[in-house]
Amino acid sequence: MVVLVKALPQPSKSYGETVCCAGLTSDGKWKRLFPVRFRHLQGGTFKRWDWVNFAYRPPTRDRRVESCHVYEDSIAVDRPLPEDERSRLLSPLITRSAAEAAQKGLSLTLVRPRKTKFIAKRKSVTDMAEERDAFKLAAQQTSIFDKELAELDPSPFDFRFQFEDDDGMHNYQNGDWETHAMFWRWTKMYSETEALRRMAIVYNEDYPAKGMVFALGNMAKRPQTWQLLGVLRLDEIRQSDLFG
Repeated sequence: MVVLVKALPQPSKSYGETVCCAGLTSDGKWKRLFPVRFRHLQGGTFKRWDWVNFAYRPPTRDRRVESCHVYEDSIAVDRPLPEDERSRLLSPLITRSAAEAAQKGLSLTLVRPRKTKFIAKRKSVTDMAEERDAFKLAAQQTSIFDKELAELDPSPFDFRFQFEDDDGMHNYQNGDWETHAMFWRWTKMYSETEALRRMAIVYNEDYPAKGMVFALGNMAKRPQTWQLLGVLRLDEIRQSDLFG
């Protein structure tokens, strides 16, 4: 599959630090890979737009049709998807809303949002402490204590998007790992204030002007609840271009 989603690392009692990844096969089928522990991958980490090969089995508890219990050691990076091929592969999968995707029996979808607004709200001291404690506890639950996981510092901001689709207005927390990585990278290069300013330009000006889609996914235990998992730069494509 080509990787479209790398969600934020989540503490797991069974696996330690896990990441939910998702993407599309060459024939346009969604796949959700879990669990993925990036620090433990032997075949190398992968990026958005990379084609990856992997082996999997049906999950034990997750009934969502796209979900796969991936064998981590089987994950192998193939090659990146060329930029000029992205819109042709993804555009047929875009729905008008998460509600439309749910009606089609999907638990993953792409939407092209309207009236978007990127928001960064500083987390409280209590919230930050709870997140750090959750990662420490998850590290202790694994067979080998994961020192890196115990020391993982969550982002001090709650990044969100307000947006409109055919189902109305929404306010979703942004679970895209690349957004938080952007914040940390620019904070090291500049200042926290400047990092936030640059992020606002990317998400409030550059991406909407050039073309942006959101990758949305629902929750296994609460399928009626959808989350924002990925923010993708994607050119708009004319219907005639799909068959050109």
